Amino acid sequence: HIAYALLQHGLKSGDKAVLMVTPSLDFFSVTFGLFKAGIVPILVDPGMGIKNLKQCFLEAKPDAFIGIGKAHLARRLFGWGKQSLKHNITVEKWPILGGKTLASLLKKHPSPAQFEMITLPAKQMAAILFTSGSTGSPKGVVYTHQTFEAQIKLLKNDYQIKHGERDLATFPLFSLFGPALGMASIIPDMDASKPITANPNHFFAAIKKYQCTNLFANPALIQILGDSGLKQGIKLNSLQRVISAGAPADIESIKRFTKLLNKETQLLNSYGATESLPVSKIGSHQLLKTEEITASGGGICVGLPVQNTKIKIIAIADNIIKDFDEGLLLAENKVGEIIVQGDQVTAQYYHRDQATRDAKIQDGEQFYHRMGDLGYLDDHGQLWMCGRKKHRVEVSTNDNQLKTYFTLPCERIFNTHPNVKRSALVGSPINGQITAVLCIELQNKSTESPLKLFGELCFLADKNIHTKGIDTFLIHDAFPMDIRHNAKIFREKLAVWAEKELN
Repeated sequence: HIAYALLQHGLKSGDKAVLMVTPSLDFFSVTFGLFKAGIVPILVDPGMGIKNLKQCFLEAKPDAFIGIGKAHLARRLFGWGKQSLKHNITVEKWPILGGKTLASLLKKHPSPAQFEMITLPAKQMAAILFTSGSTGSPKGVVYTHQTFEAQIKLLKNDYQIKHGERDLATFPLFSLFGPALGMASIIPDMDASKPITANPNHFFAAIKKYQCTNLFANPALIQILGDSGLKQGIKLNSLQRVISAGAPADIESIKRFTKLLNKETQLLNSYGATESLPVSKIGSHQLLKTEEITASGGGICVGLPVQNTKIKIIAIADNIIKDFDEGLLLAENKVGEIIVQGDQVTAQYYHRDQATRDAKIQDGEQFYHRMGDLGYLDDHGQLWMCGRKKHRVEVSTNDNQLKTYFTLPCERIFNTHPNVKRSALVGSPINGQITAVLCIELQNKSTESPLKLFGELCFLADKNIHTKGIDTFLIHDAFPMDIRHNAKIFREKLAVWAEKELN
């Protein structure tokens, strides 16, 4: 009905429509209505900020804006998409600022008994998904119908998702796979853009009432649900799997959360990005066995590649790499840049040719995507994450050699200190030279003597090869974090703060 009404209203196959609808039945029905009509949905994360949202709409040039009343007010107030928009449609009861309501369009254009769905070539653009912008400006990732088909196949095969399951839909973009996989979607009472504010009891009640078998939960939710569930003695017996993605795994949070599950039920940690998801996965049973390696600076294990996916490690480089060459590859257990290949890997950014050139490496008829992450492959082919490429810190040693510190290996070593809540490695100029600085957020600020703490942190640094030479520490009251995952630290902001503190 929605597909037919939109086409009769004047939209056409190939048009682009911004979709800003909160997780709800409308969100599901409008998204699939757009797909059926051959209209390209533009999906953005409202948590990326006003300035970034405006830039997204400037680049995407949407033809239509479909959203809730608040989204339309913001559109008008901040001038989103005013250069290109021809249709403004609200999914709520009353029209906003001269637009049409979806209900009025459905009433005006009742669909015939049969609607001939628009079918498009596999490699034609199906959607534009904007990256979060947590490590730079957001970019529109072009998803083709082939991309979505590949993702659905991987979720069905690698994650063993079956028709007839029930999914607790906590993350809008992932929850769209529910109907495509034959899962019923249960929408919890939460603000999906701020999961750290969620009431865990709403989740527990929904899982119990609807006997949910699948849960997608980012690291923020894993921590909240684990802490609350243990205090209340909750058991989530109906869950057959829990999928987590979006940020590096926190072993302690996973330990607590898995106590709520049946022994055979695993929390599956997925590694990937908007441009390529999923890439690899590891179950909690295996992940918990890697805790000692992670705590000693070995990085975070993100498991084996998913089906028909290649993961390679190449020497770290900041320049464009046009063509793939075997000479780029590093040996096992050597840290380098992660590149991936597979049908679920997207080929380009929307109207960002330079960004596409920066991120893609041609490999005959195929290509590799540069993940922007650093890591290594172990002897068993498992991938270990060592942090973002742009967050590495390169310093000159006393003998004029270059030493590179990687964020995740360094930070996980310092995080073993009992009063360190979290830490963040940044590079800061001191006397004209880049210095590795470790910012610390404390568990308990009132009990710690700074002098004693710094001595203990220096001892930790000196006894490990990954951190040797780090001797500059700063205590920060509360790290700037992304509101979506509450696990991604805005290191760029911390670096600016550290420079002011030290100079």
